[in-house]
Amino acid sequence: MDTHVHNATTWSMAAQATLHCLTGCAIGEVLGMVIGTATGLHNTGTIILSIVLAFIFGYALTMRGVLRSGLNFSAAFKVALAADTVSIAVMEIIDNTVIVAIPGAMDAQLNSWLFWGALAFSLAVAFIVTTPINRWMISRGRGHAVMHAHH
Repeated sequence: MDTHVHNATTWSMAAQATLHCLTGCAIGEVLGMVIGTATGLHNTGTIILSIVLAFIFGYALTMRGVLRSGLNFSAAFKVALAADTVSIAVMEIIDNTVIVAIPGAMDAQLNSWLFWGALAFSLAVAFIVTTPINRWMISRGRGHAVMHAHH
């Protein structure tokens, strides 16, 4: 481990990495919850759809930047897996746990403040919990540190 990398890892750096990851997760999470709710999908199906879409959008955002650096699709996908998998997984565990724990949130409709409030709150909690994990990973040359080597 390079101690320079460890010492250079700041909370700001971790928050930026987490915000980047949260952007993709939030797009997929919100889209999955909206589609699942609008179509009357069972709660389990809605959560599964949200998780799948969160990973797709999270990886896609990372790959977009990495592909611009000149890597081919396969190499860019490997970088996205290394950079984002833990972060997205933690965010999805946290935000879906929070949504399920809020009474009535999974049954709330799209026109309800409970639907949107629970979703926003769950993503905020996921950000807070995931930031220290990302800081720890970046300090060890993992997670988003892998992606930044290709920018």
